[in-house]
Amino acid sequence: MSNVHITGAARGIGKSIANRLASDGHDLVVSDLPSMSDALEATAEELRAHGGKVVAATGDVSSADDVRRLVATTGDELGSLDVMVANAGIAQTKALLEVTPEEYDRVHAVNGRGVFLCYTEAAKQMISQGNGGKIIGAASIAAHKGFPLLGVYCSSKFAVRALTQSAAQEWAEHGITVNAYCPGIVDTTMWEEIDRDLGAINNVGKGESMKAMAAGIALGRVSTGDDVAKLVSYLAGPDSDYMTGQSVLVDGGMVFS
Repeated sequence: MSNVHITGAARGIGKSIANRLASDGHDLVVSDLPSMSDALEATAEELRAHGGKVVAATGDVSSADDVRRLVATTGDELGSLDVMVANAGIAQTKALLEVTPEEYDRVHAVNGRGVFLCYTEAAKQMISQGNGGKIIGAASIAAHKGFPLLGVYCSSKFAVRALTQSAAQEWAEHGITVNAYCPGIVDTTMWEEIDRDLGAINNVGKGESMKAMAAGIALGRVSTGDDVAKLVSYLAGPDSDYMTGQSVLVDGGMVFS
């Protein structure tokens, strides 16, 4: 089994990924913002029930110093970093003409810069170890298609898709694969916030915006974090050894690419 770091793991998709990878037998470092430390430690305690080693660490993925420290912590606590899951991300629901430069920068600081820092620091660690590794990033259906009122979020996820392709080509010689997962509508706190904000903009009630978007899902339901975690389990394991540079849709049939 591998030693894995998962960012944004206190709740939502990150927590589901951590639970699946812990059940797969991996040892984990789970990280999230300092403000999420209580929830993160509670998650870590739940994960330890699977029997593996689980370490909780806090940090901000938009900070180069923090990401370097988090990667170093993984090596120190687990002995190596074999799989990096750059899961942390934020959303923004707003008309482009109303987005301020500061708001644009904030979204890209986490979703773009954060993934870049996690990818590059993980790659440096894996190269120094000399045994290859797997780097996995959080993209989205918004990495394959732009959506109204989510323009800045979409641009940040398109960036993840491009970065994934470039990193896969540059680091293949080191035995490092780089792939991303692209969820659609997931029943998480983030999507509750998107539904709330879309509802306020379009003057509709709670749940109506998500319901309208979910009507276009071929499989007829929104996804759970576990649906996404199953794909990440594959990307983190040996069955995906010959796969790299891909941003894989796991959306129940919303976007076809």
